Amino acid sequence: MKRIAIVTGASSGMGAEFARQLGAEPCADEIWLLARRLDRLKEVESAQNAAHKENPTLPLARSFAIDLAGRAGVSAFKALLDAEKIIDQKGKDGGFEIRVLVNNAGFGTYGPFADTPLDAELDMVELNCVSLTGIAGLALPYMNKGSLLINTASLAAFMPLGNFSVYAATKAYALSFSESLAAEVADRGIKVCALCPGSVSTEFASVASNGARKEVLGGLSAEKTVRHCLKAARSGKKAALWAFKWKAAAFLSRFVGRYFVARWTYLKCPRPRKS
Repeated sequence: MKRIAIVTGASSGMGAEFARQLGAEPCADEIWLLARRLDRLKEVESAQNAAHKENPTLPLARSFAIDLAGRAGVSAFKALLDAEKIIDQKGKDGGFEIRVLVNNAGFGTYGPFADTPLDAELDMVELNCVSLTGIAGLALPYMNKGSLLINTASLAAFMPLGNFSVYAATKAYALSFSESLAAEVADRGIKVCALCPGSVSTEFASVASNGARKEVLGGLSAEKTVRHCLKAARSGKKAALWAFKWKAAAFLSRFVGRYFVARWTYLKCPRPRKS
C-alpha cells in the first residue's frame, strides 16, 4: 500500500518548512504539495526530488496547483483523492493511505473588522474553517493507526483579539475542532494536533497587512516551530506551542477576561493594512 503525506499551503512559510522536514525522513512514499502558486511549489518539489534521487527511501514529491478555499476547494481536494483511487485500482499496490496530513493553508487580515474588506474576511472563514474541516473529513477514511493529522491554528486561538477579530475566531475554531477530533479518532490510533504558534518569520504579515507590514514583528524560527510540532504531535500532544512565551501566554489566557483582552489589543495593538 502506498503511503502519502499531504501538506496544504506548501508553497511558502511553515507549509514549505513542513514539506522540507517531512521530506527529510522516510515517513511516506510520496509527499503531495498543495497550494495556488505552482512556481513556488515547483521549487519545493525540485529540492525534494533531488533528495529522493540521492536517497530513494525519502518521499517523492508531487505538486498540485489548487485553490483550496471553501466548498469548491474541498471538492477539488476530493477530486485529487478520487483520481488517485482510480490510478491505484488499475495498479497492483493495494491502494493508498494518508500517513500525514498537514492542514496548513490559511491566512489572516489585519485591522478592525468594520474597516477591512468584508470579502476578505469571508474568504478567510472559508479557507481557515470550511476548507480545514472538509479536507480533514475527506482524509480521515484514508488514515489508519499511526497516521498523523496536524491542523495549523495559532496562539490567537486562546483569546479574542481586537484588530484581528475574525482571524482569532477562525483559529479558535481550528483548535477546538482539533481537540475534539483527537478524542473521536483516538481509538483508531490516529493522532491529531493543533499547531498554535505566535509570531513566526514568514510572509504572513505581508499578506495580512496587504503589504503595509513586510515582516512579522518579533517573528521566531519557522524551522524550530515545525520541528517541535512534529515531535509534539507524534508524542500525542493535542496542541503544539514551542516558545516559552507562547506557552506562558496560552496559560495566562485562562485568568484574564476575554473582553478585556479584545478591548486592550484593539486600543494598544494596531495592525496596519493598506486599503
